Amino acid sequence: MSRRQARETALQALFQLDLNHGSEDEKELYETLAIDTAMGENEKLSHSEREYVMAAVRGTRSHLNDIDEQIAVFAKGWKLSRMAVVDRNIMRLAAFEMKFGEPKLESKIAINEAVELAKKYGTDDSGRFINGVLNAMIVG
Repeated sequence: MSRRQARETALQALFQLDLNHGSEDEKELYETLAIDTAMGENEKLSHSEREYVMAAVRGTRSHLNDIDEQIAVFAKGWKLSRMAVVDRNIMRLAAFEMKFGEPKLESKIAINEAVELAKKYGTDDSGRFINGVLNAMIVG
């Protein structure tokens, strides 16, 4: 497998959590369930890829307010709640990797990976939209 497959798995878990996140008391339970479900679909992930999925999902969720604030600032004319769920979560994952991940992923690589995810899971316009927002974030 590859880091790209692990990133797809993390996206699947984040997508699920965006739609079905539970209460604050159930946060950890829902995260574990979403991660386990996504990884169950991708049984060929290595141990390090599984660790990446868990770190990416939990890290993205723990920094969600900061990440969403940044996306909202640079997605001119778009409210987070009006964005396609997949686009929103692709940007969240990329923003986490660029700003909070250990180690931080180089911005150009994170954006390229986000665009590739958008081509696979988003609409025809998702790649351009995500590229524009993420590039604006790094230029700041």
